[in-house]
Amino acid sequence: MKLPPLKIGPFVAPIPLIQGGMSIRVSTSALAIPVAECGGIGTIGGSAIPVEELKADIRRAKAATNGVVAVNIMFAMKNFYNLVMASIEAGVDMIVTGAGFSRDIFKIGEETNTPIVSIVSSPAFARLAEKLGAAAIIVEAKEAGGHLGTDRALREIFPEIRKVVTKVPLIAAGGITNGYEMAEMMDKYGADGVQIATRFVLTKECSVDESFKQAMLKARKEDVVLIRSPVGLPGRAIRNPFVEKLRHEGQGLEARKCVYKCLKKCDHVYCISERLMQARDGNVEDGLVFSGENVYKIHDILTVKEVFDQFVSQAESVYKENTEWPVVVPA
Repeated sequence: MKLPPLKIGPFVAPIPLIQGGMSIRVSTSALAIPVAECGGIGTIGGSAIPVEELKADIRRAKAATNGVVAVNIMFAMKNFYNLVMASIEAGVDMIVTGAGFSRDIFKIGEETNTPIVSIVSSPAFARLAEKLGAAAIIVEAKEAGGHLGTDRALREIFPEIRKVVTKVPLIAAGGITNGYEMAEMMDKYGADGVQIATRFVLTKECSVDESFKQAMLKARKEDVVLIRSPVGLPGRAIRNPFVEKLRHEGQGLEARKCVYKCLKKCDHVYCISERLMQARDGNVEDGLVFSGENVYKIHDILTVKEVFDQFVSQAESVYKENTEWPVVVPA
């Protein structure tokens, strides 16, 4: 059965799939454009990059596609407000925000006619986001990559949040690696769509260094671990020498002065912007490779179109066909 479109504010994505916004130049217009062209929502990671660079990248994306383009900005960023206003000025379609909770963002969204999409990990924040005016809500669970707001699994927390969110689209995020799981979240759990990030890193269009992609492809289940982040939240990353030092209370790490001063509050254990950029540019020994929990299930690098074709064909093969869940995914 054909998947329904995803409507957020005045924007309609023919395919109910949002590409997660991965910052430090992992999700740039190079990735967001083909995602939007395929009918999903392409998202530029807007945190920890210069304002003018972000504006230029949004304009590049908007000039190249008639599809839906979003920007993801962490509330934890010191220049959160400037990044939001710059994105709106550049013509972005919607703002996605998490890693903290802003009440003021909804007023900005209302004043500028910009849909605000909140990333939450609890029923309380989901209820509050809907009350304050969120155009859609993303439920992000422990299986997600990067910063985490919960230690609970997606299939555990999503039903609780589904009960309290009744007026706006509710999107499932965290650990979804194929179309069968996409259909399961929509069919069995009542999601209006899904957000996927790690799968899109492993595409030809994602502009991270090849070493970054290979680190993901080689990762085993036991290689994906939790680390302490200066943001103040746990993060999910792939084990490497740097991560091992972090997991041993920072032994062997040299104290460094804060270079970027990008966070509102930073515990200065290490510079997260520096480490993420190192990995993005190919130093996967000393850098930080954020990854979803189920990266070990992904075994190939595809084009964005191939990812969409795969997800849609798998999902539509089982969606609302009296399916008994969970479906056994073909090898």
